[in-house]
Amino acid sequence: MSTAEAFTYQGGRVDPGETQQLRYTVTETYLGDPVRMPVTIVNGDRPGPTVFLSAAAHGDELNGVEVVREVSDEWDLTDLRGTLVCLPVLNVPGFIAQQRYLPVYDRDLNRSFPGKADSTSAKRMAHSIFANFIAPCDFGLDFHTSTRGRSNMLHVRADMTDDTAARVANAFASHTIIAKQGSSGTLRRAATDAGVPTITVEMGEAHRLEREFIEPALDGVRSVFAEFGLLETETVAWPGWRTVVEGNAEKTWIRADAGGLVDMHSERGTLVYEGEAIATIGDPFGSTSTVVEAPFTGLLIGVAQNPLVYPGNPLCHLVRVDERTQRAIERNST
Repeated sequence: MSTAEAFTYQGGRVDPGETQQLRYTVTETYLGDPVRMPVTIVNGDRPGPTVFLSAAAHGDELNGVEVVREVSDEWDLTDLRGTLVCLPVLNVPGFIAQQRYLPVYDRDLNRSFPGKADSTSAKRMAHSIFANFIAPCDFGLDFHTSTRGRSNMLHVRADMTDDTAARVANAFASHTIIAKQGSSGTLRRAATDAGVPTITVEMGEAHRLEREFIEPALDGVRSVFAEFGLLETETVAWPGWRTVVEGNAEKTWIRADAGGLVDMHSERGTLVYEGEAIATIGDPFGSTSTVVEAPFTGLLIGVAQNPLVYPGNPLCHLVRVDERTQRAIERNST
């Protein structure tokens, strides 16, 4: 039988049976002071996979921060098989500034992976994170929210052509999986390309801690841990219904054709029917209104939270579902 192994990173190691909390230097300020990223590594005393959980690659995305923090700080991991690498805040400068991108240069850390040691500040930071804490893992879960002014239903994005990524995505037990490669430079794409199959978990909106998303996301992590044998006390979950949105599936951002105040009639995660009024845009005087109808029957993956729109602003993200999925959603919503 194989034995548990130490987890090593530049400057340290965590032996089997040990837990280590550290603040790892990923860059420096103008004054030359270190910018440190919080890391918790739990190395079980029995063999198993090495898994990372990461959040806040965009500094304003908070729901995932709480998910990763609760797993590392509040779960009983004494019987963990394998190694857990918890990275609750990847983009420390953005998190401190309460903004999405890296301050000063306005670069997107989640378009900078796997990084490069002698390149831009964003790519240097990405390289330090990736080489030390992502590349040594067997798979990972990267938590995100929508950008400011929008909100996403809880769903997974994964390259379903990768067997392990598909296994992780299915085990997470969300209702919806969007099957596609991540964009170039994303942590998910870079990790999967490097042999560390990774899924993205989207949930909620920026600048919020939303228990309605955090709790089911924690359940999803438990289900993944059960699937891969990290925690034998947990069980693999089934969400009741699921739709996998393939790359060629019909999906669209429905955009406003008029400026004004938006009254959304449907929530994120709900089924809407072709021709159904999903929003109304009115002017400040109440004299004119524009009804926005669903172009096809589908699931609202994301919706706008800001009620003020210009023509062309996105209102909601709609994906088509087949009749079988439609019936399953209807059964589970009654």
